[in-house]
Amino acid sequence: MRYIHFRWLFISFLVIGLGACQNSDIPVSQNVSVLSDDGKVEIAEDDILTMLFQTVKADPATSLRIQALNDIAMHYYWGNGDLEKAEKELFHGTAMKSKYDVMEAAFQQASVLDPYDLDVKYSLATVQIMKKKISEALDTYEEILQFDESQLDARVLHALYSKLNGDEEEFQTSFAILKEMNPKQYEAYQTRMDLVETIKAIPLVAEVPADLSAENHAFVVLGFVLSDDGEMQETLLERLKVAKTAAEKYPQSKIIVTGGVLKNGKTEADVMFDWLAENGIEEDRIIKEDLAKDTVENALYSLDIVKREGIEDITVITSASHMRRALVLFHEVNDMMAKKGDKQTNRDISHIVYADIEQEDEVTEKEELAIYRDLIRASGIWQFPGLKR
Repeated sequence: MRYIHFRWLFISFLVIGLGACQNSDIPVSQNVSVLSDDGKVEIAEDDILTMLFQTVKADPATSLRIQALNDIAMHYYWGNGDLEKAEKELFHGTAMKSKYDVMEAAFQQASVLDPYDLDVKYSLATVQIMKKKISEALDTYEEILQFDESQLDARVLHALYSKLNGDEEEFQTSFAILKEMNPKQYEAYQTRMDLVETIKAIPLVAEVPADLSAENHAFVVLGFVLSDDGEMQETLLERLKVAKTAAEKYPQSKIIVTGGVLKNGKTEADVMFDWLAENGIEEDRIIKEDLAKDTVENALYSLDIVKREGIEDITVITSASHMRRALVLFHEVNDMMAKKGDKQTNRDISHIVYADIEQEDEVTEKEELAIYRDLIRASGIWQFPGLKR
């Protein structure tokens, strides 16, 4: 079940109309069950989709149909939709094999409704990238630039994904245009690409270093998704074992545990805090960061705590397969923190891995794509403008 603000529901009912409700197989009494004192109603997930699908099919207002298509896309993004329902009720003739197929179809339809809505095109390109359809995403970015050649974000994205797609000539051409458009941004993204290459080349460290700062230092332990019943999986347990060993070797260091995806009433930070405390780490050394929903937010929220606590140096702890992406993001966010008044942005950012892969393994194309995708997000360009970073 999900809670939706009553005002939104009331407006939805007005625009869908009573006639639509009468034509629905779902009785109105099942759509709305409770109106609480704080103005919220409880609605079944399936009923939310039915309302959104009906808006797309029946509402005369273009803006509401586009908004419903955006909502459908994000509803499926969070894993809350039935693929067969989408194929049968809305996207006829298009096989829906994954949530990304539904998202792509929704954004494509929204873009047909309003070809001038560039945010929808950005969202469509993001889904195409998620589906590894890089060439199609590049076509979408080119379409955005055809509508508005001053779109800086589209130029950045077109250049970087041309590079990742192996088209060096197109990358150089697009990046040169970016230099003409905005020399400052050109330099910033050149620096970011240099950072990626530097991080890709560093050897991954699996043993606790002997030369970490004895004072003003913190270990930052990145979470990993919990099981549906809120229990740790092996990956997170192994990261915590590394953290425990490191914390025992450096008893003056703080430990920031970061992860805010809720499962069965518990976040990753909750279970990490509890495990470390139960295994001998003093509770006053452990700082919970329980808001982050992904690696970008791990870096954003953790470094905000680092700034608040006056911590100088940090050591990131995560899996080897995750570490290069994490380090790129922590360096990127650390540089941004200077704009927020952090005086310690020259801090040392070291790392220790849980060795789930061989440390000498080269960065795969899949890993590099994930690094750049999240780096772009951390640099301020949203994946789904107005919907999700």
